[in-house]
Amino acid sequence: MRQRIDDYALLGDCHSAALVGRDGSIDWACFPRFDSPAVFCRLLDVRRGGSFQVSPESTFRSTRQYLDDTNVLVTTFTTPTGVLELTDCMPIRFGRGRGPRVGTPHSLLRRVRCVGGEVMTRVVVAPRFEYGAFAPSVRLTSARTAELVGGADALWVTATRPLVAYESALRAHWRLRAGEEAWVEAAWTPSLIERAAEEMPDLATLRQRLEDTVAFWRDWISRCAYEGEYTRQVRRSALVLKALTYLPSGAIVAAPTTSLPEEPGGVRNWDYRYTWLRDTALTLISLMLLGYQEEAIAFRRWLGRTSAGRVEDIQIMYDIRGHRLLPELELAHLEGHRGSRPVRVGNGAVKQLQLDVFGEMLEAAWLFAKMGGQMRLGTWNFLRQLVDGVCERWRQPDQGLWEIRDEPRHFIHSKLLCWVALDRAVRIARARRFPAPVGRWVREREQLREYLLAEGRRNGWFAQAVGSDREDASVLQLPALGFIPVAHPLMSRTVEVVRQRLEKDGLLYRYHAPDGLRGGEGAFLLCSFWLHDVLVHSGRTHEAETLLRHLMRLSNDVGLYAEEAVPGTGEALGNFPQAFTHMALVASCAQLSAGRRFQLPRPGAYDFADFALTYHLGQRSLFMSRFSAEALQ
Repeated sequence: MRQRIDDYALLGDCHSAALVGRDGSIDWACFPRFDSPAVFCRLLDVRRGGSFQVSPESTFRSTRQYLDDTNVLVTTFTTPTGVLELTDCMPIRFGRGRGPRVGTPHSLLRRVRCVGGEVMTRVVVAPRFEYGAFAPSVRLTSARTAELVGGADALWVTATRPLVAYESALRAHWRLRAGEEAWVEAAWTPSLIERAAEEMPDLATLRQRLEDTVAFWRDWISRCAYEGEYTRQVRRSALVLKALTYLPSGAIVAAPTTSLPEEPGGVRNWDYRYTWLRDTALTLISLMLLGYQEEAIAFRRWLGRTSAGRVEDIQIMYDIRGHRLLPELELAHLEGHRGSRPVRVGNGAVKQLQLDVFGEMLEAAWLFAKMGGQMRLGTWNFLRQLVDGVCERWRQPDQGLWEIRDEPRHFIHSKLLCWVALDRAVRIARARRFPAPVGRWVREREQLREYLLAEGRRNGWFAQAVGSDREDASVLQLPALGFIPVAHPLMSRTVEVVRQRLEKDGLLYRYHAPDGLRGGEGAFLLCSFWLHDVLVHSGRTHEAETLLRHLMRLSNDVGLYAEEAVPGTGEALGNFPQAFTHMALVASCAQLSAGRRFQLPRPGAYDFADFALTYHLGQRSLFMSRFSAEALQ
């Protein structure tokens, strides 16, 4: 049975991730890292990809949910003869001593329990290593343990009931009666490592792994500071964002998958298992809105080491360990999800110039400092170099936020974020009394401001790029980042144009403009959340909440979002789950909560995230006094 993108649920251990379908089949998993070659990738090729199935043998209906405040999934199968409950996780070792100790056995752990009647249960462990390139050799090491080995990879399978090796897979048929359960775990190691049967985990160990995993997620989410009407959705999105974090380095991946199509059968299929500086900065801002600082500190450390502290060596993205080379390859042997070719690994956008990245980094640094985060002089010197680089480069065209594979343009969004970099750097330097060429930065900031305002006046609204009459949803960030009041006539007209030309069935497309690629795509969910925030800060909270509820209905049954959706049907498109979308949900819920409870600081221009952060930190009076007088001249 072919699954749709939104038929999947996420499992994760903060090192890698897996996707499990409504039918109990794990159709995507990479070990030992997010960006490692897939061990199971039926998601991208039903015939060749390989999977790890646990389900009833007979017909069934399934429902599922996460255990409260965890990324542990429970799927309930109702069959003609009984009810089966499947609990899935990627185990995390979690203990306490002098602070929490966290690790992972790099495994998939599954407990199946009959909760009523009697159910024949089928288990099939059929890895196809290196993105389905070949089938492994299979050897039973005991009646209940086995090794599956091929190339550089090995899976070690442990079960509490007998297994059978058959046709490059492990299989089992277990009859479970009410109250009975069985466990099965598949753990990855390099193929050169060997394990004896007596070294495999026993039942007590498997149970402890599940308990530790539940404890890890609940301990982390217990520190979430959000209080508002959408607690369930915010906490789920926060858990997704944490699951997409690579614990050893602090890097955050954009999504745990590659090549899920933006158009079924189309060519816009990209590998998102890497760390974009932009995406990570925006994700960290959302986590800061929830009260989390540790993730920002870890990422700052990773970035400093990855770039060796030299601004000239900064890239827009890296792999999660900091490697710079991400050659884009096509895997011709895979048919692609629903026939969408090519399947790509690596990402050719890695060497693009995207000027907005610097602004997102300075925005995150400013908000981190506002939270009381420590900013050492070494960190400031690095940021200062970034801003000096903006002074030199903001007049250049770039590929922009959307990573167009076409000739560079003078994107309004990119220029806006250059302005943000200068503005936030001036604020930090003055607030912390750091050494800086503040006079130069102020002059460049004002030149950039006039440049952007002149472009807005040309059409009477802000277009995608300088000299263009094409619309782009990214210009909704102009008021959000404090450049222009949301009620300013230029901005009011911009919102009208964006909605008239890009909105369909309550959702926004990114743009309708050439970008160097053929084919189309769905509505980009991040953009609709941006629209929501503009509505909140325009005082149109009822309209904003109507949109927010519409967006929340587009999540799947366990609260997960892809990058895009089809207007009208809501079908998910693009890589899944997508950090951008979950980040935006968190930020929008924080905006709505803050905007409802307190008078908005109009008519001036102000930073939406700063306003929400101030509210959630209980410092509204400080915010109001700082920004209420900053009207656009």
